[in-house]
Amino acid sequence: MKRISLSPKTQLIAVLSVFGAVAAAMVATSGNAAGTSSAAQYQYGAPVNTGVPVVSGTAAVGSTLTTTNGTWTSSSAVTYSYQWVSCDANGAACVDIAGANASTYKVASTDSGRRLRANVDAKNSVGTTETQSAPTAAVTQPANKLLQAADVKLPNRLIVDKVTYSANPIRSRTTPTQMKVHVSDSFGNSVQGSSVYAIGVPYSRIGVMPEVTTDATGWATLSITAGQKFPRTGYLVLFVRARVPGQDVLGGTSTRRLVQVTIGAPTG
Repeated sequence: MKRISLSPKTQLIAVLSVFGAVAAAMVATSGNAAGTSSAAQYQYGAPVNTGVPVVSGTAAVGSTLTTTNGTWTSSSAVTYSYQWVSCDANGAACVDIAGANASTYKVASTDSGRRLRANVDAKNSVGTTETQSAPTAAVTQPANKLLQAADVKLPNRLIVDKVTYSANPIRSRTTPTQMKVHVSDSFGNSVQGSSVYAIGVPYSRIGVMPEVTTDATGWATLSITAGQKFPRTGYLVLFVRARVPGQDVLGGTSTRRLVQVTIGAPTG
């Protein structure tokens, strides 16, 4: 075989051509691998949301809202978790509502005027994706509604708004006088389950009255009995307190008020 002799310049050009072909092949292979990896990542990644959660129910204090999970695509089984948030009048500047981690949420008095959203987390074996519902309408506060004491939370407060007596003026020193105390919240709703306590001022004028609980109409009934220093005439001043059971008697949503009843000349 006849050997072909190449000049140094021709040999250099040949070597560069080989390196160029190899580099081109590597680039092509790298591109195919990247495409395959990207497709695998999409196919086997965290859940992908295809439809946001929908909240149903009336946006009013005391009502219960419910959210759907929304719709998702996922390569493996999905579990869901929830967080309700309270937002401003535009449905923005949202903050988490403590303890509101179920698919349902009972609207509290503190939500009045706010708009609510449900955050839903979808989790599979790869990762977690979060999405959010549209905001509800602004929460309204129905008037003249019965609330449970435990549902009255700051900045809402308990209010002792009405006090009545079975006798006014009080004349009898032997027959107890029934004192009825009505408890509402800051929006005028009657409150059931509030603890009510009353004591005479000064202390020695009437007998000790135990703490009682408001009924399904918001009223609590106490019994005033004449004490050793019950006045002959004038006024009886009473300190009245309403509180949510379990809360600090000096804090929370509790309220205090001084009231008075007239004392008439005794009749027996």
